[in-house]
Amino acid sequence: MSTRKHTALPKAQTLVEALPWLVRHNNKIVVVKFGGNAMVDDDLKAAFAQDVVFLRQAGLKPVVVHGGGPQISAQLDRHGLVSEFRAGLRVTTPEAMDVVRMVLAGQVQRELVGLLNAHGTHAVGLTGEDAHTLTATKHQPRIEGELVDIGRVGEISAIDTGLITTLLDDDRIPVVSSIARSADDHHVYNVNADTAAAALAVALGAEMLVVLTDVEGLYEDWPNSDDVISRLTATQLEKLLPELSSGMVPKMQGCLYAVRGGVATARVIDGRVPHSILLEIFTDEGIGTMVVPDGPAGRDASGAPHERGADATPGPGAPHTTGGDTQ
Repeated sequence: MSTRKHTALPKAQTLVEALPWLVRHNNKIVVVKFGGNAMVDDDLKAAFAQDVVFLRQAGLKPVVVHGGGPQISAQLDRHGLVSEFRAGLRVTTPEAMDVVRMVLAGQVQRELVGLLNAHGTHAVGLTGEDAHTLTATKHQPRIEGELVDIGRVGEISAIDTGLITTLLDDDRIPVVSSIARSADDHHVYNVNADTAAAALAVALGAEMLVVLTDVEGLYEDWPNSDDVISRLTATQLEKLLPELSSGMVPKMQGCLYAVRGGVATARVIDGRVPHSILLEIFTDEGIGTMVVPDGPAGRDASGAPHERGADATPGPGAPHTTGGDTQ
Protein backbone atom coordinates (compact mmCIF):
# COMPACT_ATOMS: atom_id res chain seq x y z
CA MET A 1 0.00 0.00 0.00
CA SER A 2 1.47 3.34 -1.05
CA THR A 3 1.91 6.13 1.47
CA ARG A 4 0.64 9.49 0.39
CA LYS A 5 2.85 12.49 0.87
CA HIS A 6 0.77 14.99 2.77
CA THR A 7 1.43 18.59 1.78
CA ALA A 8 0.58 19.72 5.32
CA LEU A 9 3.45 17.72 6.87
CA PRO A 10 5.83 20.72 7.07
CA LYS A 11 3.21 22.52 9.19
CA ALA A 12 3.20 19.63 11.65
CA GLN A 13 7.00 19.64 11.76
CA THR A 14 6.96 23.37 12.54
CA LEU A 15 4.53 22.81 15.42
CA VAL A 16 6.69 20.00 16.81
CA GLU A 17 9.77 22.22 16.64
CA ALA A 18 7.89 24.86 18.66
CA LEU A 19 6.91 22.40 21.40
CA PRO A 20 10.06 22.70 23.61
CA TRP A 21 9.81 26.50 23.54
CA LEU A 22 6.09 26.37 24.34
CA VAL A 23 6.88 24.24 27.38
CA ARG A 24 9.82 26.41 28.46
CA HIS A 25 7.97 29.71 28.19
CA ASN A 26 4.58 28.58 29.49
CA ASN A 27 3.08 31.08 31.96
CA LYS A 28 6.14 33.36 31.61
CA ILE A 29 5.94 37.12 31.09
CA VAL A 30 7.32 38.43 27.79
CA VAL A 31 7.72 42.20 27.37
CA VAL A 32 7.64 43.28 23.71
CA LYS A 33 8.71 46.74 22.60
CA PHE A 34 6.74 47.65 19.47
CA GLY A 35 8.57 50.04 17.16
CA GLY A 36 10.20 50.71 13.82
CA ASN A 37 8.64 49.85 10.47
CA ALA A 38 6.19 47.48 12.13
CA MET A 39 4.41 50.55 13.48
CA VAL A 40 3.67 52.16 10.12
CA ASP A 41 3.17 49.26 7.68
CA ASP A 42 -0.40 47.92 7.79
CA ASP A 43 0.55 44.32 6.95
CA LEU A 44 3.33 44.29 9.57
CA LYS A 45 1.02 45.80 12.19
CA ALA A 46 -1.55 43.07 11.52
CA ALA A 47 1.14 40.34 11.72
CA PHE A 48 2.46 41.81 14.98
CA ALA A 49 -1.01 41.71 16.51
CA GLN A 50 -1.44 38.09 15.44
CA ASP A 51 1.91 37.19 17.01
CA VAL A 52 1.08 38.81 20.34
CA VAL A 53 -2.34 37.14 20.53
CA PHE A 54 -0.67 33.82 19.62
CA LEU A 55 1.71 34.25 22.57
CA ARG A 56 -1.24 34.70 24.90
CA GLN A 57 -3.15 31.74 23.47
CA ALA A 58 0.01 29.62 23.70
CA GLY A 59 0.24 30.17 27.46
CA LEU A 60 2.64 33.11 27.65
CA LYS A 61 1.87 36.50 29.22
CA PRO A 62 2.76 39.26 26.75
CA VAL A 63 3.07 42.92 27.74
CA VAL A 64 3.42 45.42 24.89
CA VAL A 65 5.28 48.74 25.31
CA HIS A 66 5.24 51.21 22.43
CA GLY A 67 6.61 54.55 21.36
CA GLY A 68 5.49 56.38 18.26
CA GLY A 69 8.35 58.31 16.67
CA PRO A 70 7.04 58.50 13.08
CA GLN A 71 3.49 59.36 14.16
CA ILE A 72 4.71 62.01 16.61
CA SER A 73 6.91 63.66 13.98
CA ALA A 74 4.03 63.75 11.50
CA GLN A 75 1.63 65.29 14.03
CA LEU A 76 4.18 67.86 15.19
CA ASP A 77 4.63 68.88 11.56
CA ARG A 78 0.86 69.33 11.19
CA HIS A 79 0.90 71.61 14.22
CA GLY A 80 3.82 73.61 12.84
CA LEU A 81 6.19 72.38 15.53
CA VAL A 82 9.76 71.47 14.56
CA SER A 83 11.11 67.98 15.40
CA GLU A 84 14.56 68.33 16.92
CA PHE A 85 16.78 65.58 18.34
CA ARG A 86 19.76 65.94 20.67
CA ALA A 87 21.82 63.01 21.97
CA GLY A 88 19.41 60.73 20.09
CA LEU A 89 16.40 62.02 22.07
CA ARG A 90 13.49 64.20 20.94
CA VAL A 91 13.57 67.73 22.32
CA THR A 92 10.12 67.97 23.91
CA THR A 93 8.70 71.40 24.70
CA PRO A 94 5.46 71.65 26.73
CA GLU A 95 3.59 72.19 23.44
CA ALA A 96 5.28 69.17 21.89
CA MET A 97 4.49 67.09 25.00
CA ASP A 98 0.78 67.73 24.47
CA VAL A 99 1.15 66.29 20.96
CA VAL A 100 3.25 63.34 22.19
CA ARG A 101 0.66 62.46 24.80
CA MET A 102 -2.20 62.73 22.31
CA VAL A 103 -0.45 60.61 19.67
CA LEU A 104 0.77 57.85 21.99
CA ALA A 105 -2.35 57.40 24.11
CA GLY A 106 -4.98 58.55 21.63
CA GLN A 107 -3.70 57.28 18.29
CA VAL A 108 -0.96 54.63 18.38
CA GLN A 109 -2.23 52.83 21.45
CA ARG A 110 -5.88 52.83 20.34
CA GLU A 111 -4.99 51.42 16.92
CA LEU A 112 -2.85 48.68 18.43
CA VAL A 113 -5.49 47.75 21.00
CA GLY A 114 -8.02 47.55 18.18
CA LEU A 115 -5.80 45.24 16.13
CA LEU A 116 -5.24 42.94 19.10
CA ASN A 117 -8.92 42.89 20.00
CA ALA A 118 -9.85 41.92 16.47
CA HIS A 119 -8.82 38.43 17.65
CA GLY A 120 -10.75 38.54 20.93
CA THR A 121 -11.27 40.80 23.94
CA HIS A 122 -7.70 40.59 25.22
CA ALA A 123 -5.95 43.96 25.06
CA VAL A 124 -6.24 46.86 27.50
CA GLY A 125 -4.49 50.17 26.89
CA LEU A 126 -2.82 52.22 29.61
CA THR A 127 -0.09 54.81 29.96
CA GLY A 128 2.69 55.10 32.49
CA GLU A 129 0.53 57.70 34.23
CA ASP A 130 -2.21 55.18 35.06
CA ALA A 131 -2.03 53.88 38.64
CA HIS A 132 1.49 55.39 38.85
CA THR A 133 2.76 52.55 36.68
CA LEU A 134 5.75 54.67 35.61
CA THR A 135 7.14 57.62 37.55
CA ALA A 136 9.81 59.80 35.97
CA THR A 137 12.33 62.48 36.73
CA LYS A 138 13.56 65.07 34.28
CA HIS A 139 16.38 63.75 32.10
CA GLN A 140 19.24 65.99 31.03
CA PRO A 141 21.75 64.32 28.70
CA ARG A 142 25.39 65.29 28.79
CA ILE A 143 26.58 66.68 25.45
CA GLU A 144 30.25 67.62 25.09
CA GLY A 145 30.60 67.54 28.84
CA GLU A 146 27.64 69.82 29.57
CA LEU A 147 24.17 68.94 30.86
CA VAL A 148 21.59 70.01 28.29
CA ASP A 149 17.91 70.81 28.86
CA ILE A 150 15.82 68.96 26.24
CA GLY A 151 12.44 69.71 27.81
CA ARG A 152 9.86 67.18 28.91
CA VAL A 153 12.04 64.11 28.46
CA GLY A 154 12.08 61.82 31.47
CA GLU A 155 13.95 58.90 32.91
CA ILE A 156 12.16 56.31 35.01
CA SER A 157 12.58 56.70 38.75
CA ALA A 158 9.95 54.23 40.02
CA ILE A 159 7.61 51.50 38.74
CA ASP A 160 4.38 50.17 40.22
CA THR A 161 3.48 46.89 38.52
CA GLY A 162 0.18 46.42 40.33
CA LEU A 163 -2.14 47.36 37.46
CA ILE A 164 -0.21 45.35 34.87
CA THR A 165 -0.05 42.30 37.15
CA THR A 166 -3.79 42.50 37.73
CA LEU A 167 -4.42 42.63 33.98
CA LEU A 168 -2.10 39.66 33.36
CA ASP A 169 -3.83 37.65 36.08
CA ASP A 170 -7.09 38.37 34.25
CA ASP A 171 -5.56 36.99 31.00
CA ARG A 172 -5.42 40.46 29.45
CA ILE A 173 -2.70 41.92 27.25
CA PRO A 174 -1.49 45.26 28.68
CA VAL A 175 -0.51 47.81 26.02
CA VAL A 176 1.59 50.55 27.64
CA SER A 177 2.33 54.01 26.22
CA SER A 178 5.76 55.25 27.31
CA ILE A 179 4.81 58.47 29.07
CA ALA A 180 5.13 59.08 32.81
CA ARG A 181 4.31 61.67 35.44
CA SER A 182 6.94 63.13 37.71
CA ALA A 183 6.56 63.01 41.48
CA ASP A 184 8.82 66.09 41.70
CA ASP A 185 7.05 68.68 39.54
CA HIS A 186 3.93 66.70 38.50
CA HIS A 187 4.66 67.31 34.81
CA VAL A 188 4.12 64.53 32.27
CA TYR A 189 7.30 63.34 30.55
CA ASN A 190 8.15 61.58 27.30
CA VAL A 191 10.12 58.42 28.14
CA ASN A 192 12.16 56.43 25.62
CA ALA A 193 10.10 53.32 24.85
CA ASP A 194 13.15 51.01 24.74
CA THR A 195 14.15 52.16 28.22
CA ALA A 196 10.59 51.83 29.51
CA ALA A 197 10.24 48.30 28.12
CA ALA A 198 13.50 47.16 29.73
CA ALA A 199 12.60 48.69 33.09
CA LEU A 200 9.16 47.05 33.03
CA ALA A 201 10.68 43.69 32.10
CA VAL A 202 12.92 43.82 35.18
CA ALA A 203 10.16 45.06 37.50
CA LEU A 204 7.75 42.35 36.31
CA GLY A 205 10.34 39.57 36.60
CA ALA A 206 9.86 38.82 32.90
CA GLU A 207 11.37 35.78 31.23
CA MET A 208 12.16 37.71 28.08
CA LEU A 209 12.47 41.19 26.56
CA VAL A 210 11.91 41.43 22.80
CA VAL A 211 12.72 44.70 21.00
CA LEU A 212 11.51 45.23 17.43
CA THR A 213 13.68 47.44 15.24
CA ASP A 214 14.45 48.11 11.57
CA VAL A 215 17.64 46.07 11.26
CA GLU A 216 18.32 42.35 11.42
CA GLY A 217 20.06 42.58 14.77
CA LEU A 218 23.49 43.61 15.98
CA TYR A 219 25.90 43.41 13.07
CA GLU A 220 29.27 41.77 13.65
CA ASP A 221 31.37 44.01 11.41
CA TRP A 222 29.21 46.78 9.94
CA PRO A 223 29.53 48.18 7.26
CA ASN A 224 32.08 45.64 6.04
CA SER A 225 29.69 42.73 6.60
CA ASP A 226 26.00 42.23 7.27
CA ASP A 227 26.56 39.12 9.40
CA VAL A 228 24.44 39.33 12.54
CA ILE A 229 25.72 38.39 16.00
CA SER A 230 23.31 35.67 17.02
CA ARG A 231 24.15 35.52 20.73
CA LEU A 232 26.34 37.45 23.12
CA THR A 233 26.77 37.89 26.85
CA ALA A 234 26.16 41.00 28.90
CA THR A 235 29.88 41.69 29.23
CA GLN A 236 30.44 41.31 25.49
CA LEU A 237 27.60 43.74 24.81
CA GLU A 238 28.88 46.26 27.35
CA LYS A 239 32.21 46.41 25.52
CA LEU A 240 30.44 47.12 22.22
CA LEU A 241 28.15 49.92 23.43
CA PRO A 242 30.58 52.82 22.79
CA GLU A 243 30.86 51.76 19.13
CA LEU A 244 27.13 51.57 18.34
CA SER A 245 25.14 54.11 16.39
CA SER A 246 22.93 56.47 18.39
CA GLY A 247 19.67 54.81 17.30
CA MET A 248 20.78 51.40 18.52
CA VAL A 249 22.27 52.50 21.85
CA PRO A 250 19.02 52.76 23.88
CA LYS A 251 17.88 49.35 22.60
CA MET A 252 21.11 47.59 23.53
CA GLN A 253 21.42 49.50 26.81
CA GLY A 254 17.89 48.29 27.57
CA CYS A 255 18.88 44.71 26.77
CA LEU A 256 21.93 45.00 29.03
CA TYR A 257 19.87 46.46 31.87
CA ALA A 258 17.27 43.72 31.47
CA VAL A 259 19.58 40.70 31.66
CA ARG A 260 21.56 42.21 34.52
CA GLY A 261 18.26 42.80 36.29
CA GLY A 262 17.19 39.17 36.19
CA VAL A 263 15.50 38.84 32.77
CA ALA A 264 16.65 35.52 31.27
CA THR A 265 17.13 36.78 27.70
CA ALA A 266 16.80 40.05 25.79
CA ARG A 267 16.42 39.95 22.01
CA VAL A 268 16.61 42.55 19.25
CA ILE A 269 14.77 41.39 16.13
CA ASP A 270 13.87 42.71 12.70
CA GLY A 271 10.33 44.04 12.83
CA ARG A 272 10.28 44.30 9.02
CA VAL A 273 9.96 40.50 8.85
CA PRO A 274 6.34 39.34 9.18
CA HIS A 275 5.80 37.19 12.31
CA SER A 276 9.34 37.90 13.48
CA ILE A 277 8.30 37.38 17.11
CA LEU A 278 7.13 33.82 16.48
CA LEU A 279 10.24 33.04 14.43
CA GLU A 280 12.45 34.32 17.23
CA ILE A 281 10.75 32.63 20.17
CA PHE A 282 9.52 29.34 18.72
CA THR A 283 12.25 28.22 16.31
CA ASP A 284 15.65 26.72 17.07
CA GLU A 285 17.64 29.28 15.06
CA GLY A 286 15.86 32.53 15.90
CA ILE A 287 16.30 35.54 13.64
CA GLY A 288 17.86 38.33 15.70
CA THR A 289 20.48 39.02 18.36
CA MET A 290 19.99 37.45 21.77
CA VAL A 291 21.68 38.85 24.90
CA VAL A 292 22.14 36.55 27.91
CA PRO A 293 23.61 37.04 31.40
CA ASP A 294 27.26 36.24 31.99
CA GLY A 295 28.56 32.81 32.97
CA PRO A 296 26.31 30.23 34.65
CA ALA A 297 23.55 32.86 34.81
CA GLY A 298 23.21 32.45 31.05
CA ARG A 299 20.66 29.71 31.62
CA ASP A 300 16.92 29.80 32.03
CA ALA A 301 15.07 29.48 35.33
CA SER A 302 15.06 25.68 35.06
CA GLY A 303 18.84 25.56 34.66
CA ALA A 304 18.67 24.61 30.98
CA PRO A 305 21.20 26.40 28.74
CA HIS A 306 19.83 28.97 26.36
CA GLU A 307 19.47 28.05 22.72
CA ARG A 308 21.84 29.03 19.89
CA GLY A 309 25.02 27.39 21.05
CA ALA A 310 28.21 29.27 21.87
CA ASP A 311 28.51 33.00 22.37
CA ALA A 312 29.47 35.01 19.33
CA THR A 313 32.88 36.59 19.83
CA PRO A 314 33.42 39.61 17.56
CA GLY A 315 36.66 39.73 15.67
CA PRO A 316 39.51 41.94 16.91
CA GLY A 317 39.32 45.56 15.83
CA ALA A 318 36.01 45.16 14.07
CA PRO A 319 33.69 48.18 14.15
CA HIS A 320 30.40 47.05 15.67
CA THR A 321 28.25 49.96 14.64
CA THR A 322 24.82 49.29 13.29
CA GLY A 323 21.70 51.11 12.24
CA GLY A 324 18.67 51.59 14.41
CA ASP A 325 15.37 53.42 14.55
CA THR A 326 15.00 56.44 16.80
CA GLN A 327 11.76 56.46 18.77
